[in-house]
Amino acid sequence: MTLAALVTVLDYGSVLIFALTGALVASRAQLDPVGFVFMAALTAVGGGTLRDLILNREAVFWVANPSYVLMAAGAALVVFWTAHLLESRQRWLVWLDSVALAVAVAAGAGVAMEMGSPPVIVVIMGIATGTFGGLMRDVVGNEVPLVFKQGELYLTAAFGGAVAAVVLVWLGLNRAEALIAGAVVVWVLRAGSLAFGWALPLYRPRPPRR
Repeated sequence: MTLAALVTVLDYGSVLIFALTGALVASRAQLDPVGFVFMAALTAVGGGTLRDLILNREAVFWVANPSYVLMAAGAALVVFWTAHLLESRQRWLVWLDSVALAVAVAAGAGVAMEMGSPPVIVVIMGIATGTFGGLMRDVVGNEVPLVFKQGELYLTAAFGGAVAAVVLVWLGLNRAEALIAGAVVVWVLRAGSLAFGWALPLYRPRPPRR
């Protein structure tokens, strides 16, 4: 698979899964169908929009191809009619978000690679694409942002996966394969944090010395 084709697949995947998470937040807020569509679309395209604006792409991806927004709207309506069947919407939310994060980080890094950006920009675009949509979802939905949840790997997982993709390309791996490997690294770190409590040490304030 070419890099351009993989990026398109990753964009579609991240839009779909992030849309589902946005709709789940809408269900927790007990919104109407229009509210569901708004939350799903905001979450689905937020990170990719930021990426495309910063990289000054010829057109923002969902403006050039509105099928992304239509897919997000469809996912939102499906959740509107089925969310009540889920035993724990919060559990579904965090696990779907972990998959969306992994896919979106790879998508963001892939677009930056495709445009010939230097490695540091590739990493930043991977992190921004993976985290911004979910951050907007949680803030608008009045939820505790997963990206800032204490004692969990989130930004660290995104950073680790983006760096892994860059390093693998530097070592000579095909860019498409490196992006897939980077996505796996993101998900493993995030899933490990959720399932086994993996975390980095937190800052602990200390009293000033006299």
